[in-house]
Amino acid sequence: MTKATQAIPPGFHTITPRLVIKGAAKAIEFYKKAFGAEELRRMPTPDGRLMHAALRIGDSVLFLCDEFPEHCANSASPETLKKTHATMHLYVEDADAALQKAIEAGATELMPVQDMFWGDRYGGLVDPFGQTWSIASRIEDLTPEEMKKRMETGCAPATAAKV
Repeated sequence: MTKATQAIPPGFHTITPRLVIKGAAKAIEFYKKAFGAEELRRMPTPDGRLMHAALRIGDSVLFLCDEFPEHCANSASPETLKKTHATMHLYVEDADAALQKAIEAGATELMPVQDMFWGDRYGGLVDPFGQTWSIASRIEDLTPEEMKKRMETGCAPATAAKV
């Protein structure tokens, strides 16, 4: 055993999301097709479930595992919960193409890709495992004042408070 030389492993960021997925091995294959994920490691248990897996999507690492309710009270997937508790946000070069690729791999569109007041081309989907994703490409760099003006002139609900 060698002592680590740095607290955050090379290639990781400070925050690394971890998804609990019912059918984590199948999810890995979906993420490879839909998002071009690269599998970094996989740690199966004797019964075939995944205790831990790591994927790289773009420059980020994503952890995932199967449900283990017999060992961990907070080990529930969106499928079991009947809802998701977080949305993964994915920046890509071409949001339209990325959303279409994910749909072709088995995702369901929640929101078509469209230009948003904050400067992104943005859309949403749910993957076959119940996890929600937003997909975006930055198309304009706007100041907070420009975003506020756009929001107030047509993107905010009529009941929204002025910021």
